[in-house]
Amino acid sequence: QVQLVESGGGLVQVGGSLRLSCSAPASIFSDNPMGWYRQAPGTQRVLVASITSGGRTNYADSVKGRFTISRDNDRNTVYLQMNNLRPEDTAVYYCNSVYYSDYPDDYWGQGTQVTVSS
Repeated sequence: QVQLVESGGGLVQVGGSLRLSCSAPASIFSDNPMGWYRQAPGTQRVLVASITSGGRTNYADSVKGRFTISRDNDRNTVYLQMNNLRPEDTAVYYCNSVYYSDYPDDYWGQGTQVTVSS
């Protein structure tokens, strides 16, 4: 099983902020674009932000201007700074290589729960 470890989630009020971290094995992280995904109850996991090994970023429209993805290539770690959180941001957040988007659950970590209360 792939050792991806997400952390930093929690319960926050509307308008609050959280910073998620994800430690990935070098076999997945190195030279690969990485992404943060989220899955709300009863829905599919979706990509919300991605970053190339060179630092180019891309965001889903729903989080653009509020979330910032970054990576530390020396630590094989990817971050997601989430500001101005909304109730619809409530979900389990996962990180993984963008190339693994359609891989089964064995290729994913446990995720970290983010709950935004109104």
